[in-house]
Amino acid sequence: MRRRLPAIGAAIAGLVLAAGTATAWAEEDPPAEPAADPTFDFRTGDTVATGLTIPWGLTFLPDGVSALVAERNSGDVLRIGYDAEPVVLGNLEVVGGTNQFDERGLLGLAVSPTFASDGWIYAYLSTEEDNRVVRFTLDSFEPEPVVTGIPSALNHNGGRLAFGPDDKLYISTGDANDSANSQDLDSLGGKILRANPDGSVPDDNPFEDSLVYTWGNRNVQGLTWGPDGEMYFSELGQNTWDELNHAEPGGNYGWPEVEGTGGEPEFVDPLATWSTAEASPSGAEVAGDTIYIGALRGQRLWTVPVSGGEVTGEPVAELVSELGRIRTVELGPDGWLWVTTSNGNGADEVIRYRPIGG
Repeated sequence: MRRRLPAIGAAIAGLVLAAGTATAWAEEDPPAEPAADPTFDFRTGDTVATGLTIPWGLTFLPDGVSALVAERNSGDVLRIGYDAEPVVLGNLEVVGGTNQFDERGLLGLAVSPTFASDGWIYAYLSTEEDNRVVRFTLDSFEPEPVVTGIPSALNHNGGRLAFGPDDKLYISTGDANDSANSQDLDSLGGKILRANPDGSVPDDNPFEDSLVYTWGNRNVQGLTWGPDGEMYFSELGQNTWDELNHAEPGGNYGWPEVEGTGGEPEFVDPLATWSTAEASPSGAEVAGDTIYIGALRGQRLWTVPVSGGEVTGEPVAELVSELGRIRTVELGPDGWLWVTTSNGNGADEVIRYRPIGG
């Protein structure tokens, strides 16, 4: 069960509720700095929220305890916290959720790196015309367009948002069921985009006057950085190979000419591949020297040792068939690893896993 805040005063009430959550956390499990090289205890997780339907985006406010989650189909943005009932803070109008194959809706969330002064929350969402990135504040929920014109379809919509160590906004997009978009530098589909927070093109992007950062992608749903600043992303393949990739500015990852490892000099090969039955990867997060990747069809959490843009050990699967489809993975300010499930019909959860030795 969850509560909905009245539209008037939602932000004030949200802040009060967040403060209450902070008190509860302080009593039972005070937030701590994440360990430099954490591993996590996957034997038992703490359930943070239940009764959700496809919680896609997950992000944390700078107070160190308040988490926001975005439901794909409803467009609701909820505040969740340990030992606290989920609360709907507001709603963003979206299209999607018409059937089980419709992947449109409210997808990624990201908090502005200057949230303390501007209050911006960024969201990736689907409209009747396109996929787009908007920003809004918790006291208004009036979306301001940031990047528009991203191709949209029932599936292959990408949707992950993340601010990098450079404070630029990175946006993952899908080919929108038209593979030609991926090899077209004039299309925003099948790419990772890099933008200034206002949506303008950074001067140091790899292509002049273009938001395109990588291209030749099929459907990227995970973005993350290691402690050394190296960027990684997860990518859903078609019928054969899913991928973990190292992001190279201006790199062409080969779709639709190549799925998986092609060994062709004009394309960037993946760091690791899995069969689509084992993965269908979505959210990704680096903690220490390991990247954690949520698998949808594979119903597991892949753990892969990485360093310096390379894989340094064998992938290991955790939580196999324990949670169902895993959508999003984020390292919380409490040092725990948070994951969201994507099973639908009000059966989804947000769960966090304790760091070992942190």
